[in-house]
Formats: sequence, C-alpha cells, structure tokens
Amino acid sequence: MLLIATPETHVTLVTLNRPEVANAFNTEMASELVAFFEEIAISGDDTRCIVVTGAGARAFCAGGDLKERNGMTDDAWVKQHLIYERMIRAVVGCPIPTIGAINGAAFAGGCELCAALDFAYCAPNARFAMTEVTLGIIPGAGGTQNLSRAMGERRAKELILSGKTFDASEAHSWGLVNAIFPQEKLLSEALSMAKTIAGNAPIAVRQAKQAIHRGMQMSLSDGLAFEIEAYNRTVPTEDRLEGVRAFNEKRKPDFRGR
Repeated sequence: MLLIATPETHVTLVTLNRPEVANAFNTEMASELVAFFEEIAISGDDTRCIVVTGAGARAFCAGGDLKERNGMTDDAWVKQHLIYERMIRAVVGCPIPTIGAINGAAFAGGCELCAALDFAYCAPNARFAMTEVTLGIIPGAGGTQNLSRAMGERRAKELILSGKTFDASEAHSWGLVNAIFPQEKLLSEALSMAKTIAGNAPIAVRQAKQAIHRGMQMSLSDGLAFEIEAYNRTVPTEDRLEGVRAFNEKRKPDFRGR
C-alpha cells in the first residue's frame, strides 16, 4: 500500500500506492501511515525531511475508500475512523518537516492529508475538494481545522459547506499549496526542497517547526515566550558550534543532529 524510499540522503519519500482506486485510503493503507509516522517520530532514524505523494499522474488521494465502507455498520465505521483520526494526528504531530507533492486529485481525506502536511506543491492538473458533506458526514481527519488555518475561516467555510471542487491555481492563491510545477518536475522540485531542508541543522529545523506550529495556536506574547524556549534548546548543541565554525571557515557545515 505504501512505497517507502530514500531518494536523497536524509530524505524519505512516501508514496500512496493504490493507483487503481485513485490512491484512496483503505484500513490497511491508513494503518501503514499510522505505523510509519508514529515510528519515525520516536525512532530517531536518519530522516530529516519527508515527502508525501501519490502513485501515478491521476490522483494524489481520493479520500476514504467508499467501496470498502459500503454497507459498514455504524460501529464498524466508527472503529475504522479511529485509525484515520490517529493517522492525521501522527502526521500533524510529526517532528520532522513534511512536504506534499500533490500529483493529481486530492479529495476529502486526500485534501485533509494535504492540509495536514507542513506545506505542499502541486501539479497543474491537481484538483481539490472537501466533499464530505455531499456524503452525509463532515471532514473528520483535521479538515475543518487545518484548512481553516491554511486558507482562513471564511474560505474554508465556503469550500467545506459546499463541497465544491477547486483547481491548482485556486489552491495556490488561497494558500493550500505553495507553488505549482509541471507534472514531470513536481516530485523533483519537492525532493530538491526536502534536500535543502535536510541539509540544515536538524535540531534547529525541528525546533523552528514546533515554534511556528504551536505559536500559531497561542497569543503573540505566549508564542514569543515559546519561541525562546525552542531557541534555547539549540544553544548547547554541537550543530550550533559547527554552524558558526563553518561560516567563519567559509565552508559547508556538517550537521550531525547533536
């Protein structure tokens, strides 16, 4: 269901690999995403940046697999959805930077996954929608929260309450994706940015990510205080010494994450 690769040093590529059903989530793939993100958060492995994409050029992820869900009892539906809830919390809580390479349609849970990543790029053919209300439910994998934070409350309300589809240029202008690249360049551009991030001091990168994410949920004064706590965690690191040393020696730093 998932393809995991290391195309660059310290960079992990995660590919949603169910192209025959537009990379829709089923229980197995959602469980694999939970396992991947929870493990990488605690394992302390060599990954410094993660890129998430979909297999093929048609879809990033069409959301939950409705064929699997057809005829589910209420109890079975709720139990399955607990996996999706755990999945999105693992993505949002991942201490390592995450980048989306949105190669095609990102509907419902696929759009929610895009919004849960730290930032994303997309191809011109990408289409987005939060279609849950058209099925009698609401976004339940962070969509009401993360889309609002990415686009603003009023735009998120328009899109979630209508279930309307929006295109790549709208996703870009409204803040869901950072840039649009040709399909043939999308993954290489995402991996290039991941390589750049992975080349920076990993402790500093993680602390900066946490300061931004948590600070956005605080008042400015509390956010500034949290920023200093995150900053102070970088001061006693070997990477800080190496960064200053490399600058003065006019060479590229060799960050070790220590």
